[in-house]
Amino acid sequence: MNNKLWQSLANSWKVPELRSKLLFTAAMIAIYRFGSYVPTPGIDIAALDEFFAKGGAGVVGFLDLFSGGALGRVAVFALGIMPYITASIIMQLLTVVIPKLEDLAKEGEQGQKVITKYTRWLTVGLALVQSIGYVFLFQQYKALPDLNWWRGALIITTLVAGAVAVMWLGELITARGIGNGMSIMIFISIVSRIPSGTSKLFTQSIVSIFLFLLLALAVVVAVIWITTGERRVPVQYAKRVVGRRMMGGQSTFIPLKVNMAGVIPVIFASSVMLIPATFSQFIDSSVTNWFQTAFSPSGFAYLVGEALLIVIFTYFYTAVTFNPIDQADNLKKYGGFVPGVRPGRPTAEFLDRILTRLTFVGALFLAAIAVLPWFLIRWMDVPFYFGGTSLLIVVGVALDTMRQMEAQLLMRHYEGFLK
Repeated sequence: MNNKLWQSLANSWKVPELRSKLLFTAAMIAIYRFGSYVPTPGIDIAALDEFFAKGGAGVVGFLDLFSGGALGRVAVFALGIMPYITASIIMQLLTVVIPKLEDLAKEGEQGQKVITKYTRWLTVGLALVQSIGYVFLFQQYKALPDLNWWRGALIITTLVAGAVAVMWLGELITARGIGNGMSIMIFISIVSRIPSGTSKLFTQSIVSIFLFLLLALAVVVAVIWITTGERRVPVQYAKRVVGRRMMGGQSTFIPLKVNMAGVIPVIFASSVMLIPATFSQFIDSSVTNWFQTAFSPSGFAYLVGEALLIVIFTYFYTAVTFNPIDQADNLKKYGGFVPGVRPGRPTAEFLDRILTRLTFVGALFLAAIAVLPWFLIRWMDVPFYFGGTSLLIVVGVALDTMRQMEAQLLMRHYEGFLK
């Protein structure tokens, strides 16, 4: 197995196009990590470290995980990719609600360009609001000494510019690199925190370390099993005469994955649940303090809300990526049919029924994995947030990226990574 993996890696380096994409992605990641260490001017690092040691272990500490530690340093890329993800979520939801946006989505590439432009401007707005909130939050903990209007404007402008730069890097990876840029950014951010998280883990007892490693291995195996699982719907194509040639007659299948949405619902649900808890940090009152405690990443209310949103987003994203009606129409158009099912509407209903059952299993699995951090923190006293959600994102993004690399290799008759 190891020899095959190294051989596949060597083959991927032999393909000029794939090699250029890998090098481009690595360059964008290097720029992203460099920006995560460039400090924003006017920050008292000592006071900031004290804030995160005492009061930053809640929502801000969880956000720091998704920024790769940049938020803890208030670096130029402190906001990370989260404003862009939140803007993407809002635009996808508005596309379903607002008819004008729905018409734009159906116009193809030109309409998608307009929606992308709206998403970018919404990202700038969200980054501006978050930056202002963080300035007031860190000012309360004296992490911004001698704060005035000019210095505050400089910090806010730097953070907003950093968020826009991260958005641009993510789009460049999607367009010219390997994998989804948004997912790659979060993947790198989480992986970069593994060394510090592991060092905290080894402060625990031997039993806690063993149980955590065993549970982490089980999560990885389960994620791979569910992500690669699929239901193959058989399809038969009728024979037809085209000119003087007999076409069709072959048998194939439609692969319906158990988890067709991938890790996107987990990323979306985490982003949405962090929005109210994040803004509650900016106002110091009894109501917001209660809200902040109740909806902290280790709170029961947060986990219930995240699990429900994961289920909802899984169904929503699956419906966006796979349309049974269009699939049935395409089969009918090219003379294909599912054995035992009439073409047209009955085929669409048949596919929709199968997809609904598969999506239910996949959504429950994603929700179950996401609540694992609560058990790790409460029962095993793991002092960091590298739990089910993080493992799910890391493994899922790695599988998606390997799948794209495998497709590039198979196009050139090389053996891929996955079997």
